Amino acid sequence: MIHPTAIVDDGVQVGAGTKIWHFSHVLRGTVLGTNCVLGQNVMAGPDVHMGNGCKVQNNVSLYAGVTLEDDVFCGPSCVFTNVLNPRAFVERKSEFKPTLVRRGASIGANATIVCGVTIGAYALIGAGAVVSRDVPDYALVVGVPARRIGWVSRTGERLGPDLKCPRTGEQYQELNGSLRLLQGVQ
Repeated sequence: MIHPTAIVDDGVQVGAGTKIWHFSHVLRGTVLGTNCVLGQNVMAGPDVHMGNGCKVQNNVSLYAGVTLEDDVFCGPSCVFTNVLNPRAFVERKSEFKPTLVRRGASIGANATIVCGVTIGAYALIGAGAVVSRDVPDYALVVGVPARRIGWVSRTGERLGPDLKCPRTGEQYQELNGSLRLLQGVQ
């Protein structure tokens, strides 16, 4: 479904079941997976890659170099940058830094993701956070600059000291500053 006010350039791949809402623009070379939702006023591209089942809320721009794996959630008005030191009068398109958001990660409303980072699988970025370095899988990060304040499960539930998901019962283990799922679906 592509809303009549949306613009989808030639050379874009749109997967089955994907919805592109009001006033959005998808630029050439962009690949959108199946069953994605692009909310109102989303800009994606050029050459952005989005996996299956992603949800990009209103007013988000995904620039060249951004890759979203499957099931990524981008909250309203979150921001992705693509150059570390922009100047209006200096052309820096050759300096774009790639940003990777791994499977199942969620980015809160108005968060800023500085280019060149990887956000780990199932990580949860708090609203308004500024992410300027890599985020581990399952990490809960908040603040400016973003820092890890805990862990979340695959389903986004905050984990207590027992590292057991209160929703699913999945058990996790922390080892050397990272978290891994011991039992359950991966």
